Amino acid sequence: MARSTFFYHQKRLTAPDKHAELKQAIRDSFQRNKHRYGYRRVLLDLRSQGWVVNHKLVYKLMRAMGLKAKIRQRRPYISYTGTISYIAENTLERNFTPDRLNTVFVSDVTEFKVAGRKVYLSPVMDLFDRSIVAHTVATSPSTAFTSASLAQAIKACAPEPGWMIHTDQGFQYKHSSWRTLISQHQGVQSMSRKGNCYDNAVMENFFGHLKTEMYHGEAF
Repeated sequence: MARSTFFYHQKRLTAPDKHAELKQAIRDSFQRNKHRYGYRRVLLDLRSQGWVVNHKLVYKLMRAMGLKAKIRQRRPYISYTGTISYIAENTLERNFTPDRLNTVFVSDVTEFKVAGRKVYLSPVMDLFDRSIVAHTVATSPSTAFTSASLAQAIKACAPEPGWMIHTDQGFQYKHSSWRTLISQHQGVQSMSRKGNCYDNAVMENFFGHLKTEMYHGEAF
């Protein structure tokens, strides 16, 4: 090692950290958002506060400080293709990118456990921009609970005749109340194939992010 190199690095060890303020801003942003943000969203947060900083530097500093966002665990999916539902066919056929707003919606039900009690969420998503246009919460996954979220979505979006709603083969979506609500508003019902969650992958993905970011590891 060259003599100059040794003394250069020795001097660096005692020099003040030029990124000290930036590190604190990164740590504050990370903690304020409950460890949900990776370096990309931390970067956007910093820039909204007026920081002029490169994404590579934010990534480097977060890695050095050991700040890692919550990451969903990959789990193996084992199922079978199944048969087409006798209620409705898979009309959507995984076409998750419609070209117009208020034309194709997806929905599902997910379960949370809060204070020792089960709570159910039924959101309705517009596939065009992935926005949640309506949702209901209940302590029982009843048919009225899911129909209420769809009714909210129809009222809020006023879709034109021929709109589509896609779900899995849950009992709520086979019920006459759900099917009647769709037909009354001139919609088309689409259902995933039996045992195939990929046919409703966008909603399943939303649930995964939702639970990772605001539910798992949190106390209510």
